[in-house]
Amino acid sequence: IIVRFGSSKIDTDLINRIERAIGQKPHCFLRRGIFFSHRDMDQILDAYENKKSFYLYTGRGPSSQAMHVGHLIPFIFTKWLQEVFDVPVVIQLTDDEKYLWKDLTTEKAHEYARENAKDIIACGFDINKTFIFSDLIYMGTSTGFYKNIIKVQKHVTFNQVKGIFGFTDSDCIGKISFPAIQAAPSFSSSFPQIFNGKENIQCLIPCAIDQDPYFRMTRDVAPRIGQPKPALLHSVFFPALQGAQTKMSASDPNSSIFLTDTPKQIKTKINKHAFSGGRDTIEEHRKYGGNCDVDVSFMYLTFFLEDDDRLEQLKQAYTSGELLTGELKKVLIETLQPLIAAHQERRKQVTDEMVKQFMTPRKLAFEF
Repeated sequence: IIVRFGSSKIDTDLINRIERAIGQKPHCFLRRGIFFSHRDMDQILDAYENKKSFYLYTGRGPSSQAMHVGHLIPFIFTKWLQEVFDVPVVIQLTDDEKYLWKDLTTEKAHEYARENAKDIIACGFDINKTFIFSDLIYMGTSTGFYKNIIKVQKHVTFNQVKGIFGFTDSDCIGKISFPAIQAAPSFSSSFPQIFNGKENIQCLIPCAIDQDPYFRMTRDVAPRIGQPKPALLHSVFFPALQGAQTKMSASDPNSSIFLTDTPKQIKTKINKHAFSGGRDTIEEHRKYGGNCDVDVSFMYLTFFLEDDDRLEQLKQAYTSGELLTGELKKVLIETLQPLIAAHQERRKQVTDEMVKQFMTPRKLAFEF
């Protein structure tokens, strides 16, 4: 993406600049290169240093009731950004997209959106500064949102979306026009109730790398409809348990650790399915050491183990052959079990009333 599509690498200079701006240590996702590429993050920092606000936008396509740990990555990071920069967040639930792409009714897609909203809220977003919306509901209530959608639709050709998303002549027209719906929240005028009608507030989008095509299109079209280009922070793909080359699937319960898994399920899945970078025999492993680059347990620890020194220590021990695969898996199990149990506990506290509050279009506790 950096070479072909001209995004910029998040380098030490940028990380140091973020640290100076927020006055604290950057998130481990930045320190470890999990968020590795950006578009225009410098501009966001320029604005922030000049006391100009911005807002955060991220989203989720609610394709199933249960989310897995990989789905949490953008939300954990967005919540951290909300905290350190003290800015509002809008979170789009694309239940319309899932209806168009999957064999779901609109009711089912919306139900998944509400369930996923509970997991998102459980990440700790500030209710006074966060608006979560479902496309199926919000589109009919917002004057600004739909106007931006049709502006984008008018300025992007069928040929362009075919080129970007690989649509064919047999795709339904809903799919072809959908990218404009994902583009619209990048513009503050889509949320008149939050931004007091101000239209030029810069947006920063933390997202997984597979979402970049949508926002390349958005950035291309923004100047033509008189809007600022959104800035982006891209995270690497979260690997499936079976290894980085395989795809995680919500329909395969063994491809990832789900937020609904019990401690026992977590243990079994990691022991049984986590792809190992270890050698075939203990003797060989002790002699040649393990490969952290392909070992899924180690990869997961780079996401979820807070302590940098401990991570480095595990890497040395595994690479030298001193630490065996089973022992590394045990560290991951002991890291994930309490983390997921704590998430489940927080999710239990999320009431339908809270979901309704988060999803009500309203003025947020922030002055623009």
